[in-house]
Amino acid sequence: MALYRYKAKETPQKLVEGNIEAATRDDAIKQIEQMGYFPVKVEEISEGDATLVFKKVRTSRISSKEITIFSRQLATLIKSGVPILKALGVLVEQTSNMGFKNIISDVFNELKEGSKFSSCLSKYPKVFSTFYVAMVRAGEDSGNLEEVLFSLADYRTSQEDMVSKVKLALLYPVIMLFVGIGTIVFMLTFVMPRLMRIFEDMGEQLPVPTKILISVSQFLSQNWIFILVGLGAFIAVLRFELRRKQARRIASNIKLRLPLVGSLLIKKELARLSRTLELLIKSGIPILKAIELTAPIIDNDIIREGFMESHKELAQGSSLGKTLKRCKVFPAFMTNLISIGEESGKLDLSLAELANSYEKDTQDSIKAFTTILEPIMILGMGLIIGFVVIGMLLPIFQINLAIG
Repeated sequence: MALYRYKAKETPQKLVEGNIEAATRDDAIKQIEQMGYFPVKVEEISEGDATLVFKKVRTSRISSKEITIFSRQLATLIKSGVPILKALGVLVEQTSNMGFKNIISDVFNELKEGSKFSSCLSKYPKVFSTFYVAMVRAGEDSGNLEEVLFSLADYRTSQEDMVSKVKLALLYPVIMLFVGIGTIVFMLTFVMPRLMRIFEDMGEQLPVPTKILISVSQFLSQNWIFILVGLGAFIAVLRFELRRKQARRIASNIKLRLPLVGSLLIKKELARLSRTLELLIKSGIPILKAIELTAPIIDNDIIREGFMESHKELAQGSSLGKTLKRCKVFPAFMTNLISIGEESGKLDLSLAELANSYEKDTQDSIKAFTTILEPIMILGMGLIIGFVVIGMLLPIFQINLAIG
């Protein structure tokens, strides 16, 4: 297969350009014509240039939002009566990300040769997850591909919004923490050493807070290189350890036990779990397969392990609600509602209700988290900075009192 650069007319006035992979130049021309364009210029890219193009294309970052937009646009085109092959050709042209453009183009070519759409997507697991491919396959089998793609787009949009809100909620205290630490370090390493010369000339006994500040300032000034190296080594070791299953499990357990944050993370995970499982079951995927596809989207190892235990017991004839009850991570509200859904034969509706409930609880928890944490952070930073300022000013007050 070679890479060809082409110029073609979409309309008599509009000229489009791009790259396409094909066995021969004639095949490239046919592919361009099948996309609805009239080829004007098609030339093979030299081997060296092609390597650079492929490298750039393959390493381009593909965001989650781009996949969501692709899903919604493809669903809209199919629902409007556009054949999937033509719809993909349209999306190839309007996609600006070269990496994603190349992937859609590859899918277009394989689909044209007779492959199933879901099979084409499965060749790009880093872009289209197993869950995504399974949903598309279920849509193909049921003949409701556009509806499944709309569901996927809505699901991805809601998940992206939730993750974005959680990140924003955690970002504020992190920024405040770094600003506070930066302010304190600046005062101790730049301001304090200059004041120390004044204090030394005073020849009087310094207050205890000032002595503490001087000791901390001297320690930071003399050992800042070792502190930075130690901090970098700690982060590197921590990242390495978190690749190990046992370390990840410990970290997951700690996250669930954190005040305020733990409750927020649990609700976020349960909302995602419920919504994903609901979509899979609603699409006609068997419950055991649905559990296998849902498990990888759960970030927390403790919750994921408890959820996968239900898969083993469910395979032996138990029910999902009963097996989840044995794991203390899952609240009684969730397990009872799942049991009711299983008994009534409307498990997908129960899961939808759970997802709606936990998504709302997550949003409420984010608001409560930011409302409570903001004054706590301000108070904490204020006390520390206040101690530093007082430690610096006390000797000056002593001088004024001595003069008076």
